[in-house]
Amino acid sequence: MHVCSECGGESPKWQGQCPQCQAWNTLVESVAEPAAGRHRFAGLAVPAALQKLADVNTRELERISTGVGEFDRVLGGGYVGGQVVLIGGDPGVGKSTLLLQSLAHMSTEAAAIYVSGEESAEQVALRARRLGLDSGSLDLLAEIQLEKVIAALDAARPRIAVIDSIQTVYSEALTSAPGSVAQVRECAAQLTRFAKQSGCIVVFVGHVTKEGALAGPRVLEHIVDSVLYFEGDTHQSFRLVRAFKNRFGAVNELGVFAMTEKGLKGVSNPSALFLSQHSGEVAGSCIMVTQEGTRPLLVEIQALVDAAHAPNPRRLSVGLEQNRLAMLLAVLHRHTGIACHDQDVFINAVGGVRITEPAADLAVLLAIVSSLRDRPLPGKLAVFGEVGLAGEIRPAPRGQERLREAAKLGFTQAIIPRANLPKQSIDGLQVIAVERVVDAVRQLREV
Repeated sequence: MHVCSECGGESPKWQGQCPQCQAWNTLVESVAEPAAGRHRFAGLAVPAALQKLADVNTRELERISTGVGEFDRVLGGGYVGGQVVLIGGDPGVGKSTLLLQSLAHMSTEAAAIYVSGEESAEQVALRARRLGLDSGSLDLLAEIQLEKVIAALDAARPRIAVIDSIQTVYSEALTSAPGSVAQVRECAAQLTRFAKQSGCIVVFVGHVTKEGALAGPRVLEHIVDSVLYFEGDTHQSFRLVRAFKNRFGAVNELGVFAMTEKGLKGVSNPSALFLSQHSGEVAGSCIMVTQEGTRPLLVEIQALVDAAHAPNPRRLSVGLEQNRLAMLLAVLHRHTGIACHDQDVFINAVGGVRITEPAADLAVLLAIVSSLRDRPLPGKLAVFGEVGLAGEIRPAPRGQERLREAAKLGFTQAIIPRANLPKQSIDGLQVIAVERVVDAVRQLREV
């Protein structure tokens, strides 16, 4: 049987495209599982009792701190009893390190179990000693068989359990190999059921594919309550943890960490990481205020515009969407008369951060104009705003918080959409409101 790694659909033979979800090159050969027999009394089941939604009693969720402030921020304030979390990322980015640090802290107040399926007990102990963790109360289980893992968790009744990783766990009820679509789906469902029934917090460590997506069937992300993803280059000391799904908190929340000899440490002022320390003002550099979840961040956008030496000029973007760069260049030409059709354009977001919100449009355009004219922008100028195809500048959400963050870090000027103009002035910050791209470019001569 060939099973789709995206949707879990089955096909008797290999095909280039999955017949269920239409994804390409996702069918993987696996052993067909025997179909479960239908119970002869299945039609005689007693219907479940109904209740009115308004009659359901609600209570305030009790948050359990992880011991790492930035990790608590991403989760929405900490763990919730019975929560199931999936955390993924590239190999060596720090997933196991962060979870081991968190478990060592939580084990001092509640029972915690670290289930290691990829490393031996000695390897985990060596890492704990290298990080200088107080792991005397932390229980360790080196096991990959699902039935034994659940039996051990049921007997110990821990407050939290980490499964490192879900792709290594297998069930005796299935004949397919560990890591297959059927095994990952079944093991995740069984452990999730245990978490909901016992109130134990279960954290899955997930593998990623070559493209950077979480490995395994897509249903794995639907089963869990929260999906966190590690970002960052292993050659740099900074790591970003982003929440893509969270039933108990805000999505797209961002936690910033620095990798040290003693593990991952939270960064209290992440804006300083994404601002280059230039000795003086340089052309092609523009500071934008982005919003990551509930946290405003200041990120430096760098642009380099150079004469093209080939018939097709290059358009390269690092940290921002490349197709949006081509659109912004067309808007710049149409509404301001500034042409870059014979220029190579390179855009970079400093610090390895990835910016997905359209509020970066105005900063990208001003950085391109600054580099093209070789005229530096003021060093204490902050910019944000979305650019439309008609040349208008649209407002960005939470504009007041962005401006306050810029003022707190010592910025004295800001070019923003007119719709984001604050009702009350902000001390030490001169706000310049613009409605169209041509107005923003004209302001560069005055600031």
